[in-house]
Amino acid sequence: MRATDSCKQYDFTGTVKPFEPAGRMEEMSRDYTKELEMLEAEVKSLRAEMNALLHKQQDENQEEYQEELALQYSGKVQDAMSFLCGQTQGEELKKLALRIKEEVEEMKEDLKLQTQINRICLTSCTIKTLLRGDNKLVQKLCVSGQCSELAFQVEFLLSEVKEDQKSTRAITELNVVMDVNDLQEFSSFLSGVEERNDLQLFFRTLRSFSARCDDRSRTFEHFQNKYPAVVSFPGGSSSEVMALNHPELPGLVLFVHWSVNVSTEGEVTPKIELLTKIPEEALQLFPSNTLEGAPEAFQSLLRILGPEAALESVIRSICLSEEP
Repeated sequence: MRATDSCKQYDFTGTVKPFEPAGRMEEMSRDYTKELEMLEAEVKSLRAEMNALLHKQQDENQEEYQEELALQYSGKVQDAMSFLCGQTQGEELKKLALRIKEEVEEMKEDLKLQTQINRICLTSCTIKTLLRGDNKLVQKLCVSGQCSELAFQVEFLLSEVKEDQKSTRAITELNVVMDVNDLQEFSSFLSGVEERNDLQLFFRTLRSFSARCDDRSRTFEHFQNKYPAVVSFPGGSSSEVMALNHPELPGLVLFVHWSVNVSTEGEVTPKIELLTKIPEEALQLFPSNTLEGAPEAFQSLLRILGPEAALESVIRSICLSEEP
């Protein structure tokens, strides 16, 4: 075949037709474009179907979560959840809003009452879900607050396991943060609480410990206001030590050491002791057996009169008069 024959084509009758490369290429390009458009449309349809499936799955998960909430809560709280999830319309919204407001006010009053009873004021609480399964829920909680003058922060894991229509909860990895550098007994108690993950014991003991510390502070403040020339606090107003200075004999000081001991089991016990610091010149004014027996005599007064009356008796004896 000659080179010029390459530009010809033959039909079935044997007739030679001139070859038209430009038209053929145009037709092929249109076919490819149409096929490409069909493929793009199919991809777009698949994407739309995928998005629809994803939205459906999210809706099913949301419905499942709402059903779970509905099983956990009832009454006004359930109505509030319905309101927040957008399931209530029309005039019901206004009624529900009023009920939610009433519920919030009731919760505020309950919280105020609980704070007054327990002496524990919570300032913040954060919850982070670490695991959510069909039968198990694990959350990390961080709670901060104050009990009187004692600030605390508690972190722990709360695990809830459902089995045979029963639910059990357990606390693990308890960590308590408090500024107890000057409270060695309470620091030892905290170590035991963290080892046993006993959150209830911590709050119960914290309340008792705080109450005993407040008793000490009120008593010390009372005597400082009543006998300002005699009473002082070497370690500050919140100190465990109250100094009783003789107004006419410099150097003659009696120290009242009032500690609050806490056992590892959470038993809170106040301990009040009388310590003496008497210079040589002052010893000549008092019989030796009187000063040596002062701490034991004070313990007897404590058992008979109680802390405040016993301290009052000691202070008045230092003043050497019936009236301060």
